[in-house]
Amino acid sequence: MTSELETLNCPNCGAAVSSDRPQCEFCKSRLKTMACPSCLGLMFVGAQYCGRCGERMTAIQAVTTENAGDCPRCKVRLDLINAGEAFLRECHRCGGMWADADTFGSICAKAEMRSAVLWYIGERRMDREPQTVIRYVPCPDCGELMNRNNFAKVSGVILDICKEHGVWFDADELPSIIEFIRKGGLDAARQREKASLDAERQRLRDESRQQARNDSRFASHSGRDDASEWEILSFVKSIFERL
Repeated sequence: MTSELETLNCPNCGAAVSSDRPQCEFCKSRLKTMACPSCLGLMFVGAQYCGRCGERMTAIQAVTTENAGDCPRCKVRLDLINAGEAFLRECHRCGGMWADADTFGSICAKAEMRSAVLWYIGERRMDREPQTVIRYVPCPDCGELMNRNNFAKVSGVILDICKEHGVWFDADELPSIIEFIRKGGLDAARQREKASLDAERQRLRDESRQQARNDSRFASHSGRDDASEWEILSFVKSIFERL
């Protein structure tokens, strides 16, 4: 983010104001600058769009509720955070955050939501001791211990995941995930997975064609339709493999 003064628009009244002003000269609103998460250009907190790159900002605000569950580490009540279309849950003590599967998917897919989350976390960032002891923690929704998983296999960020309900982020893990996505890590991981799946499908097609040729040769000697039997056996085997 540049330290030079710039002329920005007040997010309240739209008037042109110098970036070093703590208050709008026209509507008297208090002003504070931040870096756009996309281009790092200066903008005022509360602006709907970045004046430099046009990135849309999604507002985030706290919502009072009794049904947010408890922090899996601190055991204190989580705060519900409204992030535009989706909801996060935050622990005010350790800085951890909970996102259900749909919310996490939206954060991964939508740049404006990632920008809003980065701004919110940046505004509330406090000095917290990092988690040094590996400990499996319970899901805030069902209480079952969650699995630990390296996001996208190569991100280096180990997340606590409940397959049924969502993802727990310790402090600074969600910004690390967003940075990984911003640098193209998620797209690269998806391409590698797609290539692997395509190769596996091709291998299975090759095996199927070879098996069909073998069965055809065997059937010509036995007079039986063993190819159909092979298909049935393969189907039954696949049922057990999916359990």
